[in-house]
Amino acid sequence: MKTNGAANIGVVGLAVMGSNLARNLASREGNSVAVYNRTYARTESLVTEHPEAGFIAGKSIDEFVASLAKPRTAIIMVQAGAGTDAVIDQLAERFEPGDIIVDGGNANFQDTIAREQRIAPTGIHFVGVGISGGEEGALKGPSIMPGGSEESYRTLGPILASIAAVVAGEPCVTHVGTNGAGHFVKMIHNGIEYADMQLIGEAYDLLRTVGGLPPHAVADIFARWNEGPLESYLVEITADILRHVDQATGLPFVDVVLDQAGSKGTGVWTVQNALDLGVPVGGIAEAVFARAVSGKAEQRAAVRRLVTSRPEVQKVSPEFAEDVSAALYASKIVAYAQGFDAITAGAEKYGWNIHKDQIAKIWRGGCIIRARFLDRITQAYTENPDITTLLEAPYFAQAVADGEAAWRRVVATAALSGVPVPGFSSALSYYDSLAAERLPAALVQGQRDFFGAHTYRRTDRDGAFHTLWGGDRSEVTA
Repeated sequence: MKTNGAANIGVVGLAVMGSNLARNLASREGNSVAVYNRTYARTESLVTEHPEAGFIAGKSIDEFVASLAKPRTAIIMVQAGAGTDAVIDQLAERFEPGDIIVDGGNANFQDTIAREQRIAPTGIHFVGVGISGGEEGALKGPSIMPGGSEESYRTLGPILASIAAVVAGEPCVTHVGTNGAGHFVKMIHNGIEYADMQLIGEAYDLLRTVGGLPPHAVADIFARWNEGPLESYLVEITADILRHVDQATGLPFVDVVLDQAGSKGTGVWTVQNALDLGVPVGGIAEAVFARAVSGKAEQRAAVRRLVTSRPEVQKVSPEFAEDVSAALYASKIVAYAQGFDAITAGAEKYGWNIHKDQIAKIWRGGCIIRARFLDRITQAYTENPDITTLLEAPYFAQAVADGEAAWRRVVATAALSGVPVPGFSSALSYYDSLAAERLPAALVQGQRDFFGAHTYRRTDRDGAFHTLWGGDRSEVTA
């Protein structure tokens, strides 16, 4: 353990994520890392177990701050909420103008904006950083989404680049934008992750329930898919999970796991904020709702007790797996399109200059949603940063067109077989809504005007109008 000298970066909070991030930092040339944890025993354990890291261990917050070189830079890796605020206050009391406080946790971006506004008058930089990749990513190379000021990024950027995942020679990190931009983009990343996982789960359920395949056979299909356009981290690990056999029972692992999925809130935040922004993210919302439904054990049991029969599972052709693959890919495109729509709307509302091509590029490695087709998204936004939707980009427009017939067959087969596919069907309905010549929203506007005089617009002339529904039903200009 180093006992003298100054660290260019410090980490506060040494649970698994914080410890792994500190080890990653220490393993990179040029970094000297100070570490601090409220309970010193945890600090001592990390230092003892990893002497090669040369950590500078602080027994107190004052020792920790004293070990940092100016401009002092410290990354907070503690539980979001009150714990984060407590550490921020401790550091702000000791830091000086130009120093940098970094929140690397899964904070709500609104909290990050508020914290930055609170800290800014001190001259200290507050930076919210989204970090994706889980425990392994933190140790070996995550995807990193920093917000904050450009000035702070000049110091922080090279440090983060030293530990980020690398794809095609480029570190998976970019300055996302000011104040809460980093945590906002990380939130959207997690929302897309929810949708991606749900769609993969539906594909598995279809192959098993309708296709009649055992888990190991479904695993083989996922492994094959992972060699093509669907190549991704989530598809890869799905194959591994489906091959796993429970040691205690000898049954497929997936059959002994309770079918109730939890969440940590970022998917919910994505949907809530998308609603506030007026952005439809049905694919993400259905994934969040699917987890909520899975946890309603009493309601599920009550309905099952009342059901005397279920639809007969449809017979399918040997090409069914290929249909499911096409439906999965098309639905995945929709989920990412909705996520990037939310990023666009958030950037407009909060004044962030977010480069969507760069976001897609840094998601190619390190993060949970890393996938081959992120190269295609990068290309789409590089060629035309102002496309109205990802579905407009030539590659994705063609991919959806090529898979549309299979997509419809899969959703229809699922409905006739009684297999829930909220992700697939929601994505298809969203696509159909965009493609439709006319939507029933015209009738909805008529209803709103009838009961609430909310007015409507016409197709043949400008302006807002109201019909006197309770009178002679003449039309007046609103």
